[in-house]
Amino acid sequence: MGEKKSLSATATSPAYGIGLIAVIVGMSVGLIFYTGFYLPESLAKPSVSEHILNPEETFVIDIVPGAVIEGNDSYVPNKATVLLGISNHVIWENNDETPHTVTPDHRTADSYSGDFGSIGVVMPGETFEFLFTEAQEIPYHCDPHPWMKGTIKIEKSRF
Repeated sequence: MGEKKSLSATATSPAYGIGLIAVIVGMSVGLIFYTGFYLPESLAKPSVSEHILNPEETFVIDIVPGAVIEGNDSYVPNKATVLLGISNHVIWENNDETPHTVTPDHRTADSYSGDFGSIGVVMPGETFEFLFTEAQEIPYHCDPHPWMKGTIKIEKSRF
């Protein structure tokens, strides 16, 4: 009589081991992709309404000529109010002959756009832009010229 082969004998064959290793490697690669690339990117920035990300207009704050002289106007308008979804994209234009900064009095961050404040100085003729996505009020100044002060208030639009 011949020897009977059981079905469980195929479970110990080399093909079974290679297949199991392929499944484990595939799952590992998928997990690494999910935790290393997909998950951080999906959590990186909060969900913000499209009308806030693309406001109807840009709001401009001028750093006026002569702003470097103490007592002169500096940031115009000095107390600005912008509305989310309407004018929350703000540009500071340096129209003075001196480099200036736009520095918050206290560290301030927008959950979508990040830390508020110019990186380094804004050279004459250059601009600093920021997209506000949250209602807040931020007092700011120029680091080299601390008498230059301004405030920007970001409010939710009524509609």
